[in-house]
Amino acid sequence: MRRSASTKTRTLVGALALGATALLTYTANVAGQELQRRHRYGVELHLSGELMFEEFGEPKKDVGPQRSKIKWQYGGFVDVAYPLNFNHPANHLFRSRGTAFRTDSVWLNMVGAYARKKATPDSRWGVELTAQAGKDDEVFGFSATAPNIAGNKFLRHLGPTNVSYLAPVGKGLTLQAGIFSSLIGYDSLYAKDNFNYTRPWGADFTPYLMMGANASYPFNEKLTGTFFVVNGYWHLARANSAPSAGGQLAYKVTPKVTLKETALVGPHQRNTASEFWRYLTDTIAERKTDKFTFATEYIFSTERVDAPGRPRALMMSWQLPTHWKLNDRCSLSFRPEVFWDRDGRWTLARQTVKAFTSTVEYRVPYRWTTAIFRLEHRFDDSRGPDGGFFRGTELPSGAVGLTPQQHLLIFATIFTFDSPAQ
Repeated sequence: MRRSASTKTRTLVGALALGATALLTYTANVAGQELQRRHRYGVELHLSGELMFEEFGEPKKDVGPQRSKIKWQYGGFVDVAYPLNFNHPANHLFRSRGTAFRTDSVWLNMVGAYARKKATPDSRWGVELTAQAGKDDEVFGFSATAPNIAGNKFLRHLGPTNVSYLAPVGKGLTLQAGIFSSLIGYDSLYAKDNFNYTRPWGADFTPYLMMGANASYPFNEKLTGTFFVVNGYWHLARANSAPSAGGQLAYKVTPKVTLKETALVGPHQRNTASEFWRYLTDTIAERKTDKFTFATEYIFSTERVDAPGRPRALMMSWQLPTHWKLNDRCSLSFRPEVFWDRDGRWTLARQTVKAFTSTVEYRVPYRWTTAIFRLEHRFDDSRGPDGGFFRGTELPSGAVGLTPQQHLLIFATIFTFDSPAQ
């Protein structure tokens, strides 16, 4: 009898265990299917809570709205180069230039660090902070024809440093104030962000940074308009106390083709009468695919000079940058360009410059860092009454002689560190 009872007991326990296993398996399958369905629709579900309540018809717990994390990004970079100048000038200078102007030695052209938070609908205030140093911050923001702004020795060490606010107006009106990246030009002040290591002539003689305020609004998915008011043509110069103003229209013709038109107007002389204002237009067309980027940029600027005879000064610049991405690490870039400073108002030399730049780039990414190695050849030809590049030893007068042509072979290494947006 005991053995029979024991056998029945074991049979009952086995049946219960089998039934429990089947029930747990069924419940897990149902939960798994429900969890997958919820995950596809972006709803987080906790198996021990919400799902079980729902299975038995219990009301779900109201957890309230979830606050998104503030998305900060931070990083830095170091830019070092050796530009070999085949003219070997005694002063080691690339004449008439504002960036990468030191040659025939190893130069720390730029080092920088940044932290930024983008303005979003979830966190409407944005901040951008950038500190920089190196050879490239010695000249780029100053004017050859106007005095420097007060505090320039400190301000030149600031890159984009500003606050922004995404106003809940229509599709979102972005307001920004401080020092911000220029709306003029195709190229950045920082070589790491460009296809070629050296910048084109038009970039060196238009603003890389602006100081003031701007407002940007996306009218639709294709068209964005921006209006800005700045302290002057060069943000580190003070030609007068009157501001300059301008605007930009950016239009996406297709997902791969973008057109930009930017205009700037305002006085860049002590005399602020409207007849002496400087006018500038910048026209950019770009076609960008996964492998190729092809762009063209044309800049035109003019002003009447407050001098005897009131002469009109003209400047024009054109470039055709092309970038070919061979794979994730290797790329080739080419840039023909023409620059004309008819009256020497921008470069202090009446000249027409034709240049061609070729660049080979190799990138080595590692986690948040990237090492960028560039080998670049650049040929410049300057003609005109004051044209030419420095060459050879000093003359008896102490000056360095000029020659119309210059070849540069540049070895550049750039290290970057960029955190992912959190």
